[in-house]
Amino acid sequence: MEEWKQKKVLIVEDELEIRNMIDGFLRKEGFSRIFHAGSCKEALEICASDKPDIAILDVMLPDGDGFGLLTSIRRFSQIPVIFLSARGEDEDRLLGLGLGADDYIVKPFLPRELVLRLLVILRRVYAPPQIDRLPVFQLGDSTIDLEAAIVTRDHHEYALTAKEHALLRKLYENRGRIVTSDALCQSVWGDDYYGYENTLMVHMRRIREKIEPCPSTPEFLLTVRGLGYKLLVKEEL
Repeated sequence: MEEWKQKKVLIVEDELEIRNMIDGFLRKEGFSRIFHAGSCKEALEICASDKPDIAILDVMLPDGDGFGLLTSIRRFSQIPVIFLSARGEDEDRLLGLGLGADDYIVKPFLPRELVLRLLVILRRVYAPPQIDRLPVFQLGDSTIDLEAAIVTRDHHEYALTAKEHALLRKLYENRGRIVTSDALCQSVWGDDYYGYENTLMVHMRRIREKIEPCPSTPEFLLTVRGLGYKLLVKEEL
């Protein structure tokens, strides 16, 4: 959470007392890079020069309103914006959100609520994308690393081919359930999979040679006659 508090926050509020009060709330919670503006003109100058990461906008400003200010900001920046206003009518709230604001808080407000909403938006906007790593799992004495496309068994490594990897991944995603031959073929060869049933059997035999202690009597990659195949996974790493 501390990393979000290093983001630059712009407070746009024409009443100095309220501006300082919000500043105090934020600093107490650990924010330190805080900018102040008392008008639309000042806010636009700060947005252009200091490039804040998020802005808290009052609706009523001496040289315009927050709605017009947000429209101007959006011409050159997509920073998240929270409206903080005494105008709580539905029309104003819907207008603000419709213009692209991320939140609309009505005065009077709870300081802690403002901070929490600010943090939620910062996390949503600036959190790095999650990269889902493919799983590593155990089948008896065999360790299957789908990320590296390698099977390790008896201190030997066996590389999975692209099609073996695709088939094993499809089976793993549906582990414990029957996956039809059609579904497996389609996952590897796409919509033009007709006629690949025999090729599928060859790939399944090669996968078994890599993951099964005895490929002729498989324990983990089972054939379900007339339907397809099932992968039994007992231990995931």
